[in-house]
Amino acid sequence: MRFSDQGNGKYRNPILFADYSDPDVIRVDDTYYLTASSFNYTPGLPILTSKDLVNWKLVNYALKNIKEERFNIPRHSEGVWAPAIRYHEGVFYIFYGMPDEGYYVVKTKDPLGKWDEPVCILEGKGLIDPCPFWDDDGRAYVIHGYAKSRIGFKSILGIFEISPDGLSVLSEDHFIFNGNDPKHEALTIEGPKVYKRDGYYYILAPAGGVKDGYQVALRSKDIHGPFEIKKIMDTGNTVINGPHQGGLVDTVNGDEWFIHFQDRGLYGRICHLQPVKWNDGWPVIGVNASCEGWGEPAFEMEKPNTGYESKEPACLEASDYFENGKYGLLWQWLGNHNESFCSGIPEHECLNNRNSDALCAEDTKGGIRLYALNTSKDERPIIWNSSNVLTQKLIFPVFETEIKMSAKGLRDGERAGVVMTGGQYITAFIEKALEGSFSLKVCESSGGDHDKKETVISSCNIAEYYGADFSCESISDITWKMIFDLPEKEKTDSEKLYFQNVYKPLTGENPHLKVFVKFGNGEYMDTGISYTPSDHTWVGAKIGIYALGSNSECKDAGFADFYYVKTTEL
Repeated sequence: MRFSDQGNGKYRNPILFADYSDPDVIRVDDTYYLTASSFNYTPGLPILTSKDLVNWKLVNYALKNIKEERFNIPRHSEGVWAPAIRYHEGVFYIFYGMPDEGYYVVKTKDPLGKWDEPVCILEGKGLIDPCPFWDDDGRAYVIHGYAKSRIGFKSILGIFEISPDGLSVLSEDHFIFNGNDPKHEALTIEGPKVYKRDGYYYILAPAGGVKDGYQVALRSKDIHGPFEIKKIMDTGNTVINGPHQGGLVDTVNGDEWFIHFQDRGLYGRICHLQPVKWNDGWPVIGVNASCEGWGEPAFEMEKPNTGYESKEPACLEASDYFENGKYGLLWQWLGNHNESFCSGIPEHECLNNRNSDALCAEDTKGGIRLYALNTSKDERPIIWNSSNVLTQKLIFPVFETEIKMSAKGLRDGERAGVVMTGGQYITAFIEKALEGSFSLKVCESSGGDHDKKETVISSCNIAEYYGADFSCESISDITWKMIFDLPEKEKTDSEKLYFQNVYKPLTGENPHLKVFVKFGNGEYMDTGISYTPSDHTWVGAKIGIYALGSNSECKDAGFADFYYVKTTEL
């Protein structure tokens, strides 16, 4: 298993090999809190904590569902963009933008507990990347960006005053910095984060675009400007493309660090940690400072001195046994969700299934029942338009995932299975036909966001495959194996280094997915899938499980039972 923490006082980037886009971070006492964009996925606004800035754990979400009902159908690439987390007078705040709706605030006194319902403080299209700032005189402001796709312009930062409790707007919005001005060289400036130091107001922000951009700092003695500008981090001689949007944080001893993301295509936007030094009143992020005064991303560094020593390296969870009929924090639904999407498996049914030889003792901790619902209200639901698809981020460059399920509870016309999403997606599933027979099918998607289609590329009748040995019990004992690896060849040394460190660029072909299925105690059969995913706009690829049918109420629907999802790094 790959850990950022090397166990010898050093760490290697990335600190989070997972799609936590637009990260922001704060320290409260000796604990660090990180949140990130969640777009259309729910629950949203993940909360991660750390004691040393290297080892992180996902502990909560600040947003159960997106407030607007239109997100009951997945609105891909919309939703919750680029949040900022802050702590002020005993209260945790997260400000976030929704590009078609406006600016929202959620708050709490306990970040590991329940957060308040979101409050929309400013409506409007094209308002993105808000960052609150409480000044020494008690006045508060939001500095933010604009989305050209909604408002017609970009590369400009704006400001408006808010009430000290953060829940209402007190002034008109107006511009404070124009990155379109040639003398600034800050096209596509966005994601501002605001700080104050030695009488200066500093805005740290990315510019130049996600894939090939860099970090800049603005400074002024007046929060309304005018601002000076300076580049403070760029790719330099590394392969960390476009070191992008993030947050500045200090340690208990006064050292400062910067967490930012790197766009890794199908893996999404992974997180890196960089040291920060100050020179002539400007921050320098990274290492190997140039003569112009900007740094480049570090690969391996001494761990931050936070006053805390990790007992053992930590890694994000990738497996789930659905203990007590509950799914873990690693899962997010494709859109807004409700309690009818799933339940625990009734105890007597669990016991019956667990008497099967196929389930060993370690696999009997729980299980969830996904109801075969049609949340999209389409005549035939597809994955893309269905909120009741349970997904998780990729956290390993290459991996194998084993999923145990039962399709015995499906009713005629319903289906359940596994999926890998991306710009397009591919799925393997069990479908119960109207005459009661079961088929194994593979579908792939095509089309754009608003005209997505699924096409069956292979299908076989399971009973015909089995012949006389097939029984209904076989369908209650199904194991999927999803293998995401390089094409079948020996990895080169550079590829091994890439997968070990996620630092060197991948040579040759990208990894691709193969899916196998086993019924009962039989042999694995190849579904024929060979799929290379891609990112979808702002989001990396994900793996998922689901059950879909024609009914909108679970009392009328069948179901599929999932006993575990076990993922191991290859």
